[in-house]
Amino acid sequence: MKYRNAGGLLPPELLFQIQKYCEGCVVYVPKRGKKAVWGKNNGTRRRYDERNTEIFRRYSAGTPIRELSVTYYLSEDSIRKIVREKKRRQSKKLKEE
Repeated sequence: MKYRNAGGLLPPELLFQIQKYCEGCVVYVPKRGKKAVWGKNNGTRRRYDERNTEIFRRYSAGTPIRELSVTYYLSEDSIRKIVREKKRRQSKKLKEE
């Protein structure tokens, strides 16, 4: 993100209005349009979903949480959270059918 001086960028009337609210501050102006979902564009979300599905599959097959924790370099609490979320989604899907 590039810093730009609003004095040379905005019309004087608009600059004056902004100065009433936050003179001397740094203000972030978000892009127009819809914000992208985290990890959607670069595939990160898909990779984590695949990893979490594999963790749940292995847990369901009897792999202990401690072993999953070591294998995936996650805390036991993180493994439990993933399993709990996958169970919740699975039961929600079954109720919808």
